[in-house]
Amino acid sequence: MALAAMPGIHRAMILAVISTICAALNNGIIRTLSGEMHPFEIVFFRCLLGVLIFVPIIGRLGFARLKPRRLGLQLVRGGIHGVSMLLFYLALSLAPLAKVSALSFSAPLFATLLALLILGEVIRARRITALVVGFLGTLLIVRPGWEGLDIGATIVLVSSAMAGIVSIIIKVLSRTDSSLTTTLFGLLVATPVALIAAIPVWTTPSLGHLLPLIGIGTMSFLSNLCRTQALKEADITVVAPFEFLKLPWVALIGYAYFSEVPDIWTWIGGAVIFVATTYIAYRGRRIKSEGTKTDAKS
Repeated sequence: MALAAMPGIHRAMILAVISTICAALNNGIIRTLSGEMHPFEIVFFRCLLGVLIFVPIIGRLGFARLKPRRLGLQLVRGGIHGVSMLLFYLALSLAPLAKVSALSFSAPLFATLLALLILGEVIRARRITALVVGFLGTLLIVRPGWEGLDIGATIVLVSSAMAGIVSIIIKVLSRTDSSLTTTLFGLLVATPVALIAAIPVWTTPSLGHLLPLIGIGTMSFLSNLCRTQALKEADITVVAPFEFLKLPWVALIGYAYFSEVPDIWTWIGGAVIFVATTYIAYRGRRIKSEGTKTDAKS
């Protein structure tokens, strides 16, 4: 009740913080469980739980209302999304939590670059500069010339690039299909993709694994729900800065449970990437707003 009585912008801030906490807890649970189950198997159960959550929604709305208009593109999107999740979960089992979190901030950079190359979107000097600065931030974290590019960092960067491709496809799909349809078909495709990847490394889960698996599904769902609602309550320029809180949360979890201490370059690189992606989002929203006002006056 207290949350409902708050101004929208304050609710958005609180929801954004809760979203980052849930995301950090989700990553911590994945890291813990990956010591007993292969990450690919964890992804399968995560996707399966997501499908089960949709069952009552399908029952209420009917499958016909969720039928996609662009089935082929939905299948492609779901497949890429599934592989991206497999790689991200694998990276969480191989690299320090803070490094994975910091490098995952690069997904919007890849999405912006791909929008330029694939969709032909026009970005001007300021956003191009932010894009270059953001990618320099990734180099600060991985520092390939000093330490060599470790496998965990490589995997999370590939995962982020694929997440950028998914963002572009979702943008195209949003013209014809609803968000519910895209989410559902993403899960329907990602689940068998994850199962195929998990079969060679399969170990039958015990009852003790049930609670962490439910925790992963729940934290992921709550994180996405809170962020989506926060974006409804306030502009992205209000919500986006709170995304950086993921880094200190996962750093705290990594230190407390896995004795991981992020180096200074992870913090600096993560901050550089985050500022760059936030600025790109801000400029994109401002240019779109200015364009809308111009159209309204003409």
